[in-house]
Amino acid sequence: MSQPKDPCKKAACAIQKCLQANRYLEKMCEAEFTAMRNCCSKYTAQRSLCCSGFQHEASTSAGQSVQKSAQEADCSNGFQAKH
Repeated sequence: MSQPKDPCKKAACAIQKCLQANRYLEKMCEAEFTAMRNCCSKYTAQRSLCCSGFQHEASTSAGQSVQKSAQEADCSNGFQAKH
């Protein structure tokens, strides 16, 4: 049986693509980070593996936790960020 689609994978892949395009300058990808935070506020870590690091966001840099989640997302399934 296949696993359900991660609802925040698209947002995580958008962060990854943006960071790569902008030499990993987080300030250039604020819209993508906001979209990821919004997605993760809707879905718990149990439902979105990409959001699993967000439970401790208050004690760490938000950008670092989002970037880590985005890096761990397998974005090879054709997700393309639209700007």
